[in-house]
Amino acid sequence: MRTTRPMLAAASTAAMLVLAGCGAGESDPTAAVPSAATGTLESLAAAVKCRPDIQLDTDEVRQAVCKRSNGKFILATFATDRGQREWINSAQDYGGFYLVGRKWAVSTGTRSVITALRPTLGGDMEIGADHSAHTG
Repeated sequence: MRTTRPMLAAASTAAMLVLAGCGAGESDPTAAVPSAATGTLESLAAAVKCRPDIQLDTDEVRQAVCKRSNGKFILATFATDRGQREWINSAQDYGGFYLVGRKWAVSTGTRSVITALRPTLGGDMEIGADHSAHTG
């Protein structure tokens, strides 16, 4: 069976979400949101003051793990809008929270990370599948 790159990205996101937890019950502050940032993976990472640990570097997607004092997240940049949407749709099956801009996305297991990044990066918040009712 052939594994596609969006599936690899989704698998990486799923692993990250397991490490980060599901983040249920957190509130969304009503801070003003700037226009969505643009740029390379490195420039976006610099804007939020993280040193990206590159995990995937292909023509279609570049993906890195970033760590900050408030948590870990995945930062990904995409060559096409379609590739970005496929990655997000696949990753959202695993739950979590997403901050989405033009050809970039942030993925994490906790809303607080997204709300901390949004005033700098802008973008739209999306929420993955809710797994809070699941028991281990």
